[in-house]
Parts: sequence; structure tokens; C-alpha cells
Amino acid sequence: MNLGKYVFAQLTDFLPQRVFDHLVYKYNGNQYIKHFSCWNQLLSMVFGQLAGRDSLRDLMVSIEPHKPKYYHLGFGKGTSRSNFANANEKRDCRIFEDYAFYLIEQARKSSIVDQDFQLNVEGNVYAFDSSTIDLCLSVFWWAEFRKTKGGIKLHTLYDIKTSIPCFIHVSAASMNDMRAMDLLRYEPGGYYIFDRGYIDYARLFRIHQSSAFFVCRAKDNLQFQRIYSNKVNKENGVLLDQIGKLTGFYVSKKYPEKLRLIKFYDEETDNELEFLSNNFKLSAEEIAQLYKYRWKVELFFKWIKQHLKIKSFWGTSMNAVKIQVYSAIITYCLVALVRNKLKVDRSTYEILQILSISLLDKTPINELLTNQNYKDVKELYDKQLKISWY
Repeated sequence: MNLGKYVFAQLTDFLPQRVFDHLVYKYNGNQYIKHFSCWNQLLSMVFGQLAGRDSLRDLMVSIEPHKPKYYHLGFGKGTSRSNFANANEKRDCRIFEDYAFYLIEQARKSSIVDQDFQLNVEGNVYAFDSSTIDLCLSVFWWAEFRKTKGGIKLHTLYDIKTSIPCFIHVSAASMNDMRAMDLLRYEPGGYYIFDRGYIDYARLFRIHQSSAFFVCRAKDNLQFQRIYSNKVNKENGVLLDQIGKLTGFYVSKKYPEKLRLIKFYDEETDNELEFLSNNFKLSAEEIAQLYKYRWKVELFFKWIKQHLKIKSFWGTSMNAVKIQVYSAIITYCLVALVRNKLKVDRSTYEILQILSISLLDKTPINELLTNQNYKDVKELYDKQLKISWY
């Protein structure tokens, strides 16, 4: 029972501590540590994410008045700001990275298909993209992007059906997007959606050899020879649907198999879009609709930058930045787990807003997050005095 437990303690009950302890043992995270273990560090980072703290100083100032509650919140005996910063600088970020990937799998297993996804597609549908987070080059010297600019990139494989990221890689902003495709393991029967910046025919052919499917924007200089055409319905926006091969000398060697070229007119943007795919069973309309779902990964980047703390960092090293980013992903997956297991009919944003001001309450979390009928309030009107006009 959650009687008398803080809301934050009820939340952290959804985090499997044994899995985290195994990762700590694997990477020797608690070696030479007397107090403020890696688990205490994780819970402090998650608390800072949920509470919306802008800096490590801000986090320490907000929790120091609650020292009698440290044990019940999972912070251990607490620590100083310098020791906290030192922990972020030196403890292996792979502990938090592997734990984030574990929680991602748990969140995906407990989730249901998003109501916005209306296509009848058997395999999983993923969108792969990256987003750059700007950093001050004089402080984050290792993140050199341009001569006067620094930054990191979040390479994200986003599960369209469940609205949960299933792979995240943090790199310097100078890393080419196509190189991140080499880090993916393609599942047979899955659909992978890319923007035109990921056009590399050797890498796309690797997807084809993995018995997976891809949909991507075609470049303007596409060298394509039609073999035959499928019938199209121009009323649905499909202008052409062709099967053919690449004709360029080098690209034809990198991708020697047949490809499908679809030209689609988008009424909303008044643009003509060309798509390449290795799937020959779906209709042209379904291929175009699959690519349209790619905007969900862009909304995820926008949402996580606005509502979690990954733009102002609590440390200056690459290790500290990665720990904070993966702590944000852990927080996102934790909220998703709570929403799915408690069957809360609220958006992730609404849950975060409620939790941000309720972490130190002792209300049962299922009552806190359940929609209440605030108009159904019984008041003792029978004892209220009435105003007489005469």
C-alpha cells in the first residue's frame, strides 16, 4: 500500500532497482563510495527532471530544506553540490545508458498502439532522425561543431505506434547523420522512415538484406530508370508509382535491386514529394502516409526540449552531459510506465505538470493522476445565510 508514502517514492517504485544494481556492479559504479550511491544519484537526477530544476545549484537548494525526508525519497544521506557534480563527471555513463534502454523496452511492452496511427501494418514502424542541442564552446570545449559553436546530437529511433523512443545515441554535433545508421539493428518486417539526409544506398541496401523495409525522401538528382508502372488514383494525390532501378555507375552497385518510386502531391503544403521504398505490397497512399508519420519524431524532440532538462546541463564533461540526457529518457519512460500500468487517461505533459508540484505530497498516485469531476463538490449550503431584500 502507498499509505503515507511520498508521491516521488511511489513513482520510483516503478523503477526496477535490481536491474540498476546489476548494471552498477557491471561497471563498478559504487567502487570506493561510502554514501550517495549510484541509485541515490539516479533518483536525485530524476527528481530534478520532474521538478524542472535548471541547474545543479537549483536542485540542491530545492531539496536541502527536506533533509529529514531524504531516506524516504531515496536520496540516502544526501551529498554536497561538489560531490554531486563529481559523481556526474566520473561515474560511468553506460550505467544510465543501459538502464534507459531497459526501461524503453519495458515501456514499449506495456504500451498500446497510439490512436493516431490508423494504418493496418503488421510490423513495427520507426522514424529515425537527429536533433542538435547547442552548447557554449568555451565551456563544452569537447563539443566543437563549428569554429564558434558547440553542440551535441541526439540520434533517435522513434517507435511510431507506441510513441516511445526505442534507441538514442548521444554524439558530438559534428557526427554525420548517416554514420548513426550503422548503430541500428534492423528487425525483419519492420518499417524504417528516413528523411533525404539519410540517403546512402549502401546502408539502405543493408536494410533490404535484413528483410526490413524503408521509406525515404528521394533526392533531386535521383538517377532512376523505370521498368514498369502501377496504376494510380490521382484523386488521392498519387501522381506516379513506378518500379525500376538506379542507373548511376556507383549507386547501381551499392543498390543493385529494384526500387519503388512514388510521386505524391500534398494538398496541405502544396508540394510534390518523391519517395523511395523497397516495399512493393503496400499501396502508394499507404507509403505516403507512412512518411507523414515521421513528423512524430520531430514532435518528440520539441517536447523533450521544452518539458525536460536537456538544454541547460548540470555538468560540463561529455560524461555528465550523457548522464543527464539518459536521466531525462529514464524520466520520460518512467512517466510512460506509470501512465500505461495505471491506465491514466492523461497526456505525458499533463502528468509531468501534476507531478512537478506534487512530488512531496502523500496522495496515492492513482488518485492524483485520475481525472476528477471537480464540479461534483458537496457543500453545506443549508447552513449558509440568505440575503433578504426587504
